[in-house]
Amino acid sequence: MSLFDIKRLIGETTEYDKKAALETRKPKSWCKSVSAFANGIGGSLIWGITDDNEIIGISNPKADSETISEQVKVRLNPIPNFNLRFECVDGKTIIILDVYSGDQTPYYYDADGMLIAYCRVGNESVPVTPAKLQELVLKGSVSSYDCLRSRYEFKNMSFTKLKSIYKKRTGQVFEDSDYESFGIVDEFGNMTNAGALLADDSPVRHSRLFCTRWNGLDKAPGLVDAVDDKEFTGGLINLLQAGIDFVANNSKKAWKKTGNGRVEMPDYPERAVLEGIVNALIHRNYLDFGSEVHIDMFDDRMEIYSPGGMCDGSRVQERDLMKVPSRRRNPIIADIFNRLKYMDRRGSGFKKILNDYRNQPSYTQAIEPEFYSDNDSFLLVLKNLNYNRMVLIDKGRVFTRTVENKRKIRQYLERNNGAKTNEIAKILELSPARTRAILNNMDDVRATGDYRERRYWLKE
Repeated sequence: MSLFDIKRLIGETTEYDKKAALETRKPKSWCKSVSAFANGIGGSLIWGITDDNEIIGISNPKADSETISEQVKVRLNPIPNFNLRFECVDGKTIIILDVYSGDQTPYYYDADGMLIAYCRVGNESVPVTPAKLQELVLKGSVSSYDCLRSRYEFKNMSFTKLKSIYKKRTGQVFEDSDYESFGIVDEFGNMTNAGALLADDSPVRHSRLFCTRWNGLDKAPGLVDAVDDKEFTGGLINLLQAGIDFVANNSKKAWKKTGNGRVEMPDYPERAVLEGIVNALIHRNYLDFGSEVHIDMFDDRMEIYSPGGMCDGSRVQERDLMKVPSRRRNPIIADIFNRLKYMDRRGSGFKKILNDYRNQPSYTQAIEPEFYSDNDSFLLVLKNLNYNRMVLIDKGRVFTRTVENKRKIRQYLERNNGAKTNEIAKILELSPARTRAILNNMDDVRATGDYRERRYWLKE
């Protein structure tokens, strides 16, 4: 059986598990997948198919289906929505259990003295992390982290940055009544977590931004590991502006003349950078206290990392990026950023990032932005639009310098045949090692003598 055939059987579901037979004595082996599917985007369990996709069928599907239904109702708390059905393939009956994504999360495996909620990581069902469990609890209570009452006093906070940006970007004055309408305080005057995150000197210590401009194409140690390295704290607006400034300070903007003027050619499109940093800050999982948003810049790309995967538990690399609906982990913060005109409430930022790249004069498929996510993290990779061009320019400069150095060597040897490496190096203003490499690559130059007394001659 092919993957296409399996997809045809389970429909739109992207998550599924295959079982050769029903393990009646080890129901946890498959019940944990029921918990994971219900806590995520849903999924299907298929009995009667081996790991190598061979259809072997179920000998007593009616009895097994009754056992499956009973075990789900007994061992899952709360009981998720599910559907049991039979499919006949090549004359053999298989059982399919469709588990739907639930609203009453978390869905626990509640049996054998255990109470464990599961989630999907790759093709496995694993216990959720503490941060993920808190997120599921909030989802089940139709709530979010940013709307909860914070432990900080509103009277001790200032919001001058929020007020000034609101005035600058909308032309309107921020009124005292806006604190409640924005969701910064609740109806009782208590400051929410959204308010704590937006305060000038945010007391939420794990709301930080780490920015690094690495030297080269990776983080491997070298003579100079990092060219620039900054850690930013404070309110989300401060973090956003600091991140944008860091990227601007560590990237270049090329340009070329045209008949009507000139065309700007930035390393990174401004709108894509803004969308990437905004998404990282407002959609991150603030229940994960041990991590922060990172911007890592390399010669050929920029990586923006944020804690927390897709809100619905799916993997972004498996989605059609032009059709991903807008879902918000922190709806109050997202709404405030929308009021500040930093983002659009109606659509996904993925489409804007992709379109911004595709509208660049130097765009090719090779520099398409890349998106990756799992249960606990999200990564956006933006390619440097000018990297390949600069590599070619640098190669051209190196070639030109090498040709010129070879010309100087020939002229010097015509007057001083039998010269030593150090003598030639002084003329070129290069190191002896670099000079020796050029000499060894010249077909019209020969060497005599051992290493210390080696001399170079023009061939006749």
